[in-house]
Amino acid sequence: MVRRRYINRPVKAGIILVNNPVKELYLMSHSSDDTISLGRKIGELAMPGDIFLLSGVLGAGKTCLTQGIAYGLGIDEYTHSPSFVLVRELYGRLTLYHMDLYRLDNIEEIAELGLDDYLYGKGICAIEWANKGMPLFPDEHLSIEIVYKGDTERQFLFKAYGQRYLELLEKIENQTE
Repeated sequence: MVRRRYINRPVKAGIILVNNPVKELYLMSHSSDDTISLGRKIGELAMPGDIFLLSGVLGAGKTCLTQGIAYGLGIDEYTHSPSFVLVRELYGRLTLYHMDLYRLDNIEEIAELGLDDYLYGKGICAIEWANKGMPLFPDEHLSIEIVYKGDTERQFLFKAYGQRYLELLEKIENQTE
């Protein structure tokens, strides 16, 4: 992993300007093993109530990163993408709620799912295709955009919203230097 850039600045959440700063961190992955390793670090640092919002094109590595998060939570079970069931629950040090919004076409469908029990519970939420439902998610979260850079290379853009995620991102940065 290679650190690319780290900045602090105010951000917009939807159309509302928020006063919470956001930290951004760019990392590169050169293989699926790198991506799993990065996810494992996130899982090891995860705390009850954490929300990880994943976005990126089909095949970018969202499920691969989630597999690493699961390993970091002590979950040995293989993490399949929940595209057809929408939510999978995996049990380890903390419960991982692995969600996938790929098949949903509009925000109304997502709102009807009743995700609040997961989002405001004591487990960890890793939500693939989160960009489809952003207005429904809590303001405080860790956004992870994965950009396809080649057959094995991926660029990760982390955006930390809220104090918990600012601290988490600093720990991730320190572990990947």
